[in-house]
Amino acid sequence: MFDLLVAGMGRLADPFVLFSIFSGTVGGIIIGAIPGLTATMAVALLIPVTFAMDPVAGLALMGGVYSGGMYGGAISSILLKTPGTPAAAATAFDGYPLTRQGKGGVAITVATVASFTGGIVSTIFLITLAPLLARMALKFGPPEYFLLAIMGLASIVTLTSGNLIKGLLSGLLGLIIATVGMDPIAGYIRFSAGIPHLYEGVSFMPALIGLFSVSQILELTAESNIVQELSIDIKTLKREKLPKGLGPTIARGSLIGSFVGMLPGAGATIAAFISYNFTKQFSRDKDSFGKGNPKGVAAAESANNGVVGGSLIPLLTLGIPGNSVAAALMGGLMIKGLIPGPELFTKYGEITYAFILSLLVANVIFLILGLYLAPLFAKVATVSNAILIPSIAILSVIGSYAMNNSMFDVYLMLFFGISGYFLHRAGFSLGAIVLGLILGPIAEQGFGQSLIISGGSPVIFVSSPISIALIIITLVLLLPGIIKKKKVDSPALGIEREVSIEED
Repeated sequence: MFDLLVAGMGRLADPFVLFSIFSGTVGGIIIGAIPGLTATMAVALLIPVTFAMDPVAGLALMGGVYSGGMYGGAISSILLKTPGTPAAAATAFDGYPLTRQGKGGVAITVATVASFTGGIVSTIFLITLAPLLARMALKFGPPEYFLLAIMGLASIVTLTSGNLIKGLLSGLLGLIIATVGMDPIAGYIRFSAGIPHLYEGVSFMPALIGLFSVSQILELTAESNIVQELSIDIKTLKREKLPKGLGPTIARGSLIGSFVGMLPGAGATIAAFISYNFTKQFSRDKDSFGKGNPKGVAAAESANNGVVGGSLIPLLTLGIPGNSVAAALMGGLMIKGLIPGPELFTKYGEITYAFILSLLVANVIFLILGLYLAPLFAKVATVSNAILIPSIAILSVIGSYAMNNSMFDVYLMLFFGISGYFLHRAGFSLGAIVLGLILGPIAEQGFGQSLIISGGSPVIFVSSPISIALIIITLVLLLPGIIKKKKVDSPALGIEREVSIEED
């Protein structure tokens, strides 16, 4: 293994390979920052381009886009509350409030360092523990995936800082929307109103862009600028220091991202929300989350980029892609004649390790760009809304249309945007709706398949150590919300009840 690592380092010394990593990372950051233009689409579009390239250069280019794209979503999420990627939705919860407080530079610094750490940790996992962790991921069957989705849905309890009932209703609304389209078990069409575009379900990216982008445009129409005043000199943003006390949060998020990433189908969005939920639940200052707590940004972004290396573990060792980007990368490997499996680490070990090491280089590149180009990113927040609103609107339309080249997706985006604006005004949680949309299909498919396997017996959900562990973790996540609810409802605690009603 050591010899192959050294040989891989030698392949990275090629100037063209280094240029491929740099250009891929820069392109990934830009694509990730534009709502709707995901790393999956970028990697898929690059496969024909890399056909004639050297295998190492081609894979390094796609790896750079993957790493940069996962980080780039944080930029627009923090500065504009417009997530460039689905996983960056969790980053917006605390990143955007920091920007509104004039601390956009701090949020960018936290996101950059956390993303860098998550990417480095997951890549080290990929290098050293790939075969072992891939075998562990294979132990996840339908019951475990169902319980993993339920654990993610438990985040709704902590994502709602105000009315818990409205938060739960928001999550339920997301789950209901997720049932539109073909039933994953029986195969019949549900709740499509006879519209062919809905036969495969509600397109997620248009819904996400509408809820977080268009609704924000409507919010911004009442103000002249996204921030009224920056409390710090924008030229000094690149010298903002990382706030103290974030080490444990970043380390935990990196590990969560690495583990969730290697579970096929889980993805960065689930990892980001689970990490955010853990951090908030075990924080001494829960009420500060959603109002500009740097730990929220660190938790989401470290898990977000931690998924990159984790998702490649089952892909490279077993041919099981961890998420949609890894699936696109699998196409790139196949075109080069590199079949995922043991041979990638033996016969083609030099190419494989060069590709893995290119992810480390990509993380260093976006770390430098994120830290030293922070003023350029932060300037977006000071642009007049007369320019900003049309720009976001154009990017939202382009991003929604580009996914499927469908005007229906644009109309869908507008519908979710207008609905999201009024729901937010009424006190409902847009984050909980998104979480329901993401986890609904995973939970439904896992639940249905589990009951088919067990012949209808629910015992299957407690029949493995992993299932029991997931149930215990879910109960631990729900416990603080239940305790808080009991305190509020207790007649002996009238003061707490009164405060809670005022917050609602």
